[in-house]
Amino acid sequence: MRNMIQSIASLAAVLLLFSCSTGGDGDSNGSNPTVSTLVFPLNNSECLAGTAVSATESKVSFEWNAADNADSYTLYVKNLNTQITTQYNAGVATSMEITLIKGTPYSWYVVSKSAATNTTPTTSEKWKFYNAGNGVVNYAPFPAEVIAPLMSISISATTVNFQWEASDVDSDIVDYKVYLDTNHNPSTLIGTVTSKNLNNIAVASNKSYYWKVVTKDSAGNTSHSAVFQFKTL
Repeated sequence: MRNMIQSIASLAAVLLLFSCSTGGDGDSNGSNPTVSTLVFPLNNSECLAGTAVSATESKVSFEWNAADNADSYTLYVKNLNTQITTQYNAGVATSMEITLIKGTPYSWYVVSKSAATNTTPTTSEKWKFYNAGNGVVNYAPFPAEVIAPLMSISISATTVNFQWEASDVDSDIVDYKVYLDTNHNPSTLIGTVTSKNLNNIAVASNKSYYWKVVTKDSAGNTSHSAVFQFKTL
């Protein structure tokens, strides 16, 4: 009987040890953070809530919702005129004040992280906004963003279809001019369209091509996209 009791006790200890080591959800290293939901500044909007710090700059408050399983956040803010992205470590906070240039378009997103081992950070949606400028009545459109062909892709074809995404705070975009050639800053106009695509453009083989989109609104304001590149085989 004593041996039986000892065996039962040993089995219970093993089961208890196994239960403690595996954790309640079966993942000893924790779970990946969920995606954080962005709150403010609103997407495709003019941010009027900034606090002026000078004639050219204002402080803008960024806000996002907490993500499950996350214990730190990193905020990324991109100046769409210069294409420069700046990284800000928010720690456990879900809001942060950043000083930005007035009358300038920005995009932003948040990466949620967990300190647990073997977990993968998650990235939120990317939102765009204009930081309000002094006396600005009509803003230039946001610079277009590439959809196709993807940056640095290789293409085996004699024609290429171009597609991009664009938006505007004032919703008054009138057309897009597409430039394409083999120069790093393309200057050859290949089409002016009102849609967000331009199809069946002939290309030569074994070339590196560069292209960009200039977006214009009804007030005559324009914005230049970044220069995109692809290679033909």
